[in-house]
Amino acid sequence: MSGPSLLVLYGSQTGTAQDTAYRIGRQAQRRHLKVRVLPLDGYNVAELISESLVVFVCSTTGQGDPPDNMKNFWRFLFRKSLPVGSLSCLDCAVLGLGDSSYPKFNFVAKKLHKRLLQLGAGMLIPVGLGDDQHDLGPDAVIDPWLRSFWEKVLVLYPSVSNMEPLREDEPLPPSYTFQFLDEETDQTEVLLRINSEQTGPSEFRPFPARMLSNRRVTEPSHFQDVRLMEFDISGSNIEFAAGDIVRIRPQNSAEDVQLFCQLLRLDPDSRFTLRATDDAPVPARLPQPCSVRHLVERYLDIAAVPRRSFFELLSGFATNELERDKLAEFSSAAGQDQLHSYCNRPRRTALEVLSDFPHTTAEIKVDHLLDLFPEIQPRSFSIASSLKVHPNRLQILVAVVLYRSKLFKPRRGLCSSWLASLDPEQGEVRVPLWVKKGSLRFPKELETPVILVGPGTGVAPFRSALQERVSEGKTANVLFFGCRSESKDFYFRSEWEDMMKAGNLRLFTAFSRDQEEKVYVQHRVRENTALLWELMTNKNACFYIAGNAKQMPAAVCDALKEALQQEGGVSAEEAEQMLAAMEKTGRLQSETWS
Repeated sequence: MSGPSLLVLYGSQTGTAQDTAYRIGRQAQRRHLKVRVLPLDGYNVAELISESLVVFVCSTTGQGDPPDNMKNFWRFLFRKSLPVGSLSCLDCAVLGLGDSSYPKFNFVAKKLHKRLLQLGAGMLIPVGLGDDQHDLGPDAVIDPWLRSFWEKVLVLYPSVSNMEPLREDEPLPPSYTFQFLDEETDQTEVLLRINSEQTGPSEFRPFPARMLSNRRVTEPSHFQDVRLMEFDISGSNIEFAAGDIVRIRPQNSAEDVQLFCQLLRLDPDSRFTLRATDDAPVPARLPQPCSVRHLVERYLDIAAVPRRSFFELLSGFATNELERDKLAEFSSAAGQDQLHSYCNRPRRTALEVLSDFPHTTAEIKVDHLLDLFPEIQPRSFSIASSLKVHPNRLQILVAVVLYRSKLFKPRRGLCSSWLASLDPEQGEVRVPLWVKKGSLRFPKELETPVILVGPGTGVAPFRSALQERVSEGKTANVLFFGCRSESKDFYFRSEWEDMMKAGNLRLFTAFSRDQEEKVYVQHRVRENTALLWELMTNKNACFYIAGNAKQMPAAVCDALKEALQQEGGVSAEEAEQMLAAMEKTGRLQSETWS
């Protein structure tokens, strides 16, 4: 290999930035560049001063936060002690992946770009800002951004342009090779691995919590199945406070595992060890050795809607002309609208794609499985209980995702459907989980009021907060709760009524479908402007919003601005500034999801 060495560093929360980073890595391999692709926290950031060419790919999470696997890098990079010109030998580019429905769209990429410039790095091209909200997804930005990047690299490094790139349909070597084992070798090694790696709950060593109950909390006639689930975390050393979240990694259904093994002619009970084809470590979550069933059930994300990279890689196996042409179209920039019509819009899964391309699927070699299919990502749930009220217990409120697209089979959320299928009354059920700090922080002062706006399952973190606050004698609590119907999906009604009777809660409800005109939480906020003004200006109240990111958070903030204008006699601009100041000091916080 000749030419420069490329380093691709990514910060990824849901796997999209990781997928894009590996796509860039494959493009570099096809151009005969030596390339490394690493998570930002898996790289020694002190070595950045000796790198010559780096691409940063990063997403933005929560309210403008960096992903978990780049937080250490983030802290290091923003040290004030770093010299201004310390990265003057570095040529780099930053690609951000975000969602413009959130106020801090691509905040991490923008801030990283600015910081690298401050440290003297040379930016090859402007920062790329991919957007999930675009009709064609982030690829609408990524494709032209990558073209510009490679054009710039070819100008800077003429040796690269002198070499003919590998064809797109030419398969690259697999990242790992599978070595299948006989039964005896296998069992011994599994026992050794289990005994040697006992650590506390974390992503790689979650705690197997026993599910105690899995109760539907919506009326049977209601269209939405919502569950309150309780887990026993005794002996786990897990601690959490109001606002924290629990992470759960789901499993593929037995039906999907069986179909996958049939399509690829794999024996689910066969066992193997993995060997990396370069210096890369074996995935930490896979036992060595591992069964095919374990790999497919717990690791490969076969039930997800596949990304474009899946079709790019799949096309390398195609021998059937019809299938090869269709896969080539789906892999091309010009074919993205067709790919979205086929895959994204109807939410077709990777497993269904394999069924649609039987000749190509029959050609897939087992060594390529970990390149083709991403790892199943953990899902986050707001914890809906307090340890002060429920010691050694952890509760979550889960809306089971089930809907129809143009495809015959209903679409199901992998994690919610898996959790809903578990029945602790039929025998012991254990769910591997771990806890991490959430973005919401509640006031420690006894007298500081809280105003909580949590429609639907957005009320979950506020149940935890109210249980905790009431147990500590904090009685200045206001909750705005909204749902469709008082009789069908009024979560935790009896608990709120008990708190109200005890003088610990003021509750305002909005049941959107119980009358002709729809009523939402923002309407109730508008109706109580005097109370909100009194609590926020005279008692320094903190205001919280949790729930779906689509329209509700913006509508609630608009209602809050109107309250400030109406009661305080301030202008729209001043009201905007007041909210910005509250957000900066932590008195206005939100936790939303799309």
